[in-house]
Amino acid sequence: MDALSSRRILPYLLVLPSILMLIGLIIYPISFSLINSFRQWNLQTSPVPLGFVGLLNYRMVFETTPFLDALRNTLILSIAGTFIEFWFGMGIALLLASQLKGTNAVRALLIMPTTIAPIVAGFLFRYMYYERGGLITWLLTQIGFPVPPQGLLGSSTTALASIALADIWQWTPFFAIVLYAGLLSIPEDIKEAAIVDGATGLRMFAWITLPSISRTAIIVVMIRFMQLFNMFDLVLVLTRGGPGTASRTLSYNLYQEGLVNYNIGVAAAMTWIIVIIVTILINIYARVAFRGWEW
Repeated sequence: MDALSSRRILPYLLVLPSILMLIGLIIYPISFSLINSFRQWNLQTSPVPLGFVGLLNYRMVFETTPFLDALRNTLILSIAGTFIEFWFGMGIALLLASQLKGTNAVRALLIMPTTIAPIVAGFLFRYMYYERGGLITWLLTQIGFPVPPQGLLGSSTTALASIALADIWQWTPFFAIVLYAGLLSIPEDIKEAAIVDGATGLRMFAWITLPSISRTAIIVVMIRFMQLFNMFDLVLVLTRGGPGTASRTLSYNLYQEGLVNYNIGVAAAMTWIIVIIVTILINIYARVAFRGWEW
């Protein structure tokens, strides 16, 4: 083999380990779940698939599991959580950008919640939600909020909101830090020109600040929405999807069917339904949000 041939082959040899890893970690599990979504397979009855059942597993997702309740809860958490975290984070970022005293200390404190594992954050809030002596329960009682007798996590009216509050506490700083970095990237001459033209306050924010960081905001909102759509940790620790199905999410529903009921076929079908839903939602968002972008 001459030197020219070796030079041509070398790049492919260098990329080959990554391709093999990609096949092992992504393509094989995807193929495995797709194939078994059309098979009858429950580990409680058989260690191997029992046969091809067509779309039966996909029908059973809707007939034997609370899929629609989980989908509703997931959409509420994802949309409301992303919206609240974005605007709270924007407010914090604007305060940081105003160069108040102690900004460096505040930035250091903001990073701390995002470094805590979601499981740990879940246990932290679980103790604060405790109906007898929990800090959050006590504070709500002091301001006259009607805390349910069974506690915030035990009531179907407050369980989902309690999960959302824990997530908002942990991930609002993520928005704040990213948006603050976006605010720092706005050129000073643009701000000065806007001030000369009489733009102040809300007008400055609406016409200069927000459009200048729109690309950063659009990307970070999309990333956070996908993370919230797959929420599992906090649900597992705080409510286990209860009471009933009041706080069950799609990820927890998938866990319940696959790792508790051992119904691999139905769990695989549910996985693909979730993939289709997420793909549709992200494509709709991308078409609207990325319209007019120049790449």
